[in-house]
Amino acid sequence: MTEEGTKNTMASTAYLLSEALPYMRRYAGQTIVIKYGGHAMGDDRLARQFAEDIVLMKQVGMNPIVVHGGGPQIGRMLERLKIRSEFVDGLRVTDKETVEIVEMVLSGSINAAIVNAISQAGGHAVGLSGKDCNMVLAQRMQHIQHDPQSNIEKVLDLGFVGEIEEVNPHILQVLTKSDLIPVIAPIGFGADGETYNINADTMAGAIASAMKAKRLLLLTDVKGVLDGDGTLISDMSAKRAHDLVDAGIVKGGMIPKLETCLHSVEAGVGAAVILDGRVEHAVLLEIFTDHGVGTLIEYV
Repeated sequence: MTEEGTKNTMASTAYLLSEALPYMRRYAGQTIVIKYGGHAMGDDRLARQFAEDIVLMKQVGMNPIVVHGGGPQIGRMLERLKIRSEFVDGLRVTDKETVEIVEMVLSGSINAAIVNAISQAGGHAVGLSGKDCNMVLAQRMQHIQHDPQSNIEKVLDLGFVGEIEEVNPHILQVLTKSDLIPVIAPIGFGADGETYNINADTMAGAIASAMKAKRLLLLTDVKGVLDGDGTLISDMSAKRAHDLVDAGIVKGGMIPKLETCLHSVEAGVGAAVILDGRVEHAVLLEIFTDHGVGTLIEYV
């Protein structure tokens, strides 16, 4: 690199640091819950960058909490073990045999890999699931399927797919006061000792609400929420978000993500962001820059 190029690079670095400083002050001591999944988790380079981002957040005084998914990894393991898995409206029907594999993959290999990546990046992480310290009490999800032709609704049994009843944040409150970064698998416990598989977005939103987090970040494989013209909406109120869903502009898998964000901000989370986890250092860009890289939803 030429001397002029070196000076330009140094100037850019100095500018980025000066831009980030006010945000470091704003978020110091604040809890940030990050749902980690999708392409970002399956790409080694992005996974390494994600771990570096989380460590940096902790080192500058924030309290990151990571909640991870693992649908593709679960699917591959079930296939290897020749266990048939069915989906209903995007939800995996989870019998007793399947939930044991789900817990093994989520609380075992995936969770350990993320903890190790954070350690390799210079941080200190601890792997947990919602069953640890009775953190996430769940019950069997009652999934209602509507037939538009007959207008008949029926309740489907999805097995050990759970919906959250209550979050006990005590262990997380203890950990955020230490140098440890919680990494949580989306597994909950039932009142009678059952194990439940919980949607990772839902888990992250519930934990963010219980912790009164400053931010909830949902990493996805799309840019964020798009308007009717396909343009990214950089920020919006909860009311506009409801209007977009009601108007049919927000569709498909984005609806439950947006609903998770809405539930969170209505429960006291400072703001929720849906952002593209395929972008390099997406978490840092969202937290430390003026415009961010996704769609920010606030209660106002």
